[in-house]
Amino acid sequence: MTAPLHVRTIEELAPLVAARRVSSEELTRACLAEIDARDASLRAFITVTADTALAEARRCDEEAAGGFVRGPLHGMPVSLKDVIDQRGVPTTAASRVRDGHVARQDAPAAARLRAAGAVLIGKTNLHEFAFGTTSDETAYGAVRNPYDPARSPGGSSGGSAVAVVTGMSVASIGTDTGGSIRIPASACGVVGLKPAHGDVPTAGVVPLSWSLDHVGPLARSVADAWLLYLVLRGDAALARWPLPSRRSIKGLRLGVPRAYFHDVLDDEVRQRFAASLARLRHAGALSADVALPRAPLGPAAYALLSLAEAAAYHAASLGSEPGRYTPKVRLRIECGRYVLAEDYVRASRARDVLRRDVDAALAGCDALALPTLPIPAPPIGAETVEIGGAPRPVRQMMLRLTQLFNLTGHPAISLPAGRTSAGLPCGFQLVGRPGDTEGLLAIASACEPHVAA
Repeated sequence: MTAPLHVRTIEELAPLVAARRVSSEELTRACLAEIDARDASLRAFITVTADTALAEARRCDEEAAGGFVRGPLHGMPVSLKDVIDQRGVPTTAASRVRDGHVARQDAPAAARLRAAGAVLIGKTNLHEFAFGTTSDETAYGAVRNPYDPARSPGGSSGGSAVAVVTGMSVASIGTDTGGSIRIPASACGVVGLKPAHGDVPTAGVVPLSWSLDHVGPLARSVADAWLLYLVLRGDAALARWPLPSRRSIKGLRLGVPRAYFHDVLDDEVRQRFAASLARLRHAGALSADVALPRAPLGPAAYALLSLAEAAAYHAASLGSEPGRYTPKVRLRIECGRYVLAEDYVRASRARDVLRRDVDAALAGCDALALPTLPIPAPPIGAETVEIGGAPRPVRQMMLRLTQLFNLTGHPAISLPAGRTSAGLPCGFQLVGRPGDTEGLLAIASACEPHVAA
């Protein structure tokens, strides 16, 4: 049976719209119908731009009828995390602090999507100011996981992941400072790409931590994420179907960091990862354990840098309207006021050491392979989760396996890797060589059929 339009991939849909076998208006209406049916309970969106999206979809259809296709996303309904400016639309960052703010121009990411033909359908909900991993501290109501509405979809780009997995948009653009694309991608069973640091401009994006922030796609497939990445990077000439061929799985060398990264894992997450790795080996990939000896330094370095940089950005509004923040997010930001300059410098130096460690681990392999999240999606509002009979802080667990690669800037991607016995998605994370996001995408494309099989 053919899948409904709104849950097909861009790779499948874009040629149909370009050839006028499916209209962009029909596809956009299908996404809007899904929003109407489910968003009141899941709260994936803060703003839905239905009228302008339909008008833009009709324009795409008129252009296609005249033989003009704007780009590889022609007529595709795409959503934006609500920290990314879209001209004429509020950028709320899920906070009452930004009430009344309306973007005067598109962020470069939004402008490049439009130039490639995307129909911008709305702004997605998130953890307030992107400063959290569960998307339940937001002025617009907690985002809920479609697989179990009592559970978190991950964060901070939780609304984006929900929009993609439900078909409220065919793809979404999020941000990732400590895992905020990959965490919800894992929790919701979609593909989430954090490009190499600096690949995609962060101008026009409300910052969390400017030295750690990344912009990237959430999508239904690696091919879709690859296309979106090329568009976001500004490589319009390369962003076309068919994409470059995936590399062969045979002989692919995967390094598996186990110390620290496998020390605290939910049993079923461990099993899903092991099963995915076994299938990759059966298909011809090679794997060997690698060491990242100073990985335990990552959380402290990450905290010092992100807290200090967040406090600097929020200094004025913390002083003038502290009561407009959600309490826990405000507390986190205020902690940054107490980071000493010498500690910030030490954290910056630790980042350099960690970067060299990751480079060394990659020297003998093509990519690193590890789980994305050590736990399945936690219950909404949970402060702790039990692993191995001991309670663990949810926030620390959600960040544990992703934040290192924001510090080091290496590209990283989360692939769907099956589900637990309770039906909750798991993620398989691949980390690529420095500055080589396309190389990582080629590897992820080769791994994708085997990881979730």
